[in-house]
Amino acid sequence: MTTASRAWALRGAAVAAGLAPAFANQPFGFLPGLLGYAVLLRLLDRADPRRPLRSAFLRGWLAGLAYFVASVWWIGEAFFVHAREQGWMAPFAVGALAALMAVSWGGAAALYRGLAPANAWRLLVFAGAVTAFEWLRGHVLLLTGFPWDLAGETWKAGSAPSQAASLFGAYGLSWITVAIAAAPGLGVRTRGARIGLCLAAAALAGLYGFGLWRLAAADDAPAPGAPLVRIVQPDTPVRALYDAAAFDDIARRNLELTTRPAPRRPDIIVWSEQGLPASFNEYLAPGTWTRRAIEAALQPGQTLLSGGYRVETAPPGAYAPDGYLYFNSLIALTRSAAGLSLTATYDKHYLVAFGEYLPLDRFLTPLGVKQLVHVGDGFTPGPAPRPISPPGIPPLQPLICYESLFSGVTRDGAQASGLRPAWILNISDDAWFGRTIGPWQHLNLASYRSIEEGLPMVRGTPTGLSAVIDAEGRLEPGKLLGLGAFGVIDARLPPALPPTIFDRWGKLLFLGMLLVSLGAYAQGLDQSLRRPGGAGRAPSDGGA
Repeated sequence: MTTASRAWALRGAAVAAGLAPAFANQPFGFLPGLLGYAVLLRLLDRADPRRPLRSAFLRGWLAGLAYFVASVWWIGEAFFVHAREQGWMAPFAVGALAALMAVSWGGAAALYRGLAPANAWRLLVFAGAVTAFEWLRGHVLLLTGFPWDLAGETWKAGSAPSQAASLFGAYGLSWITVAIAAAPGLGVRTRGARIGLCLAAAALAGLYGFGLWRLAAADDAPAPGAPLVRIVQPDTPVRALYDAAAFDDIARRNLELTTRPAPRRPDIIVWSEQGLPASFNEYLAPGTWTRRAIEAALQPGQTLLSGGYRVETAPPGAYAPDGYLYFNSLIALTRSAAGLSLTATYDKHYLVAFGEYLPLDRFLTPLGVKQLVHVGDGFTPGPAPRPISPPGIPPLQPLICYESLFSGVTRDGAQASGLRPAWILNISDDAWFGRTIGPWQHLNLASYRSIEEGLPMVRGTPTGLSAVIDAEGRLEPGKLLGLGAFGVIDARLPPALPPTIFDRWGKLLFLGMLLVSLGAYAQGLDQSLRRPGGAGRAPSDGGA
């Protein structure tokens, strides 16, 4: 094989190493695909010795590119809502986002290659490098972070291995998952490699053992007085134009399902992030037919939790080209004998860059970028997430759309406010992504917030997947509405668990794992230096 053909073969192997774990994610769940991390470890160990960091970065970046193209291709579906103006952008947007996210894999690969000693300790260095850069991706990318499909969230939420998120959180579980999956990349030639494989097998057994124990001890029967929640899924796809007829149809569907007869009257009604396609300021104004219709649909004592947007006059000094601020919000409307009352408001904090707002707006708008990405005036981020406590219902932590991806948000809000919520409410508008894998992935990722916090979750979307999730991240039996379904879920709110280890300690255990990786680097380097010949590396396969 020539040098050029060998280089292309190695690049192809890097692509395969990224594709494999992508198909381990939900909804595919092909867990042997996690061995792609072992292939990547092997490829990095044999990076071109003439330019090892460059070679490692390229191999890591190619693996990451394949991983993210396979994981987030469904984002392109959103551009076909306005197909005439935006359809052409879909492949470029998917490619650009995947290429940008792949930088985290490339950076991790280069860091690993630069630090890892030539012995089995390098396995922990690899796990630390990968998850450190995944943390950066989840907190820095696109300014707000995009923690989609972390390695630790590969496991199906509610399964035995996923329960370790209650101890370590999603990032700590990612460290463990990568270390286990990459262990076969050490080979079996050395004693250290064989020990590493045995420890990885023991760690995998520990994940399953702890998870099975936690699930066996679970008692998720709702308390007799638990509130009855109704999730409304009106099956209202995103439209290119919301005229009066479209608005009336969406309102009719939501109201029809809100008033659907049931053996017991629901205490809480949940509408999705889409709610009604107009501002709260408009359709809840006194005297409007929509306000009267919502008031008539609710009975005294019921609370409606609905997503939508609201408008405020911009304060002096705020950057607002039209003089107004727009918020992607959730509101609580409580019905009493006297009528409707607004009892709580939550504004989305983590906004989607180039979807809900334009980063560096005042600088990029004059260049025409806002018109290109069709952001419009964009939303203003709300304060950091905090629980809300409408009267008559248990306190809750709202998470709007992709806020449900962020590990520790509910914990941080509870600590800052001094109020631990009894449940999490995730309203989303996954209708943008049609009948793709996106909504299934989102459901799985959101469910990890329940595992981490020991809190049940109620999830409402306009077109699916709406669900009730218990405090172990499992779907309540029969409480899932699929894609394209029109209907309701009526369910008693599952109970919350006592605070989890993650709820108490946050990301401290994950930080400890990164310190273990740093210690492994130091220990492995020391052992390598003591060996004859110094800190040699594994032989190179050559090429890029």
